[in-house]
Amino acid sequence: MFQGGTQGFYDHMVFLVGNVKTEARRLKYTYRRLTGLDLPEMNALLKVFGEAFKEPATYQGNAPSEAYLKNLLDKTEFIVLVAFIGEEVIGGLAAYVLEKFEQERKEIYIYDLAVAERHRRRGVAKSLITKLKSIGRATGAYIIFVQADKMDTAAIRLYESLGEGEEVLNFDIPMT
Repeated sequence: MFQGGTQGFYDHMVFLVGNVKTEARRLKYTYRRLTGLDLPEMNALLKVFGEAFKEPATYQGNAPSEAYLKNLLDKTEFIVLVAFIGEEVIGGLAAYVLEKFEQERKEIYIYDLAVAERHRRRGVAKSLITKLKSIGRATGAYIIFVQADKMDTAAIRLYESLGEGEEVLNFDIPMT
């Protein structure tokens, strides 16, 4: 079931979440960490991100090369977890492991997290974060942090259910 890779025992875990009842049928979500061998799944996740954030040009308009994505996905400090229904990518998250300088410890930053609209409010996002916590513990991280836009009340409710919030400002500093 697991394909090759060089990153360690937690890189290819498949997680199963109990069945979720929807309209007359039951869906089984599975979860998997992507590696450089999973380029089609990564491209599918980019599409999910573009649709969820209403920014398809950002996530698909200038896609990186296969070599770039393979290299990125094979790095232990870059984590991509994907949620599936069968073979269909229906959500996922991208996160970075940050090594700290003030103490010998690590943090994980969730950069993006999205679930296809028809699969929202079914525990998929929370399950992705739960799986990330498992990976984080295995890598020695002590905390996960994430940002949410003030207008994104669904994301804020999700994150509040999992941890404590802080009021911060975010600044984009151009390279010019």
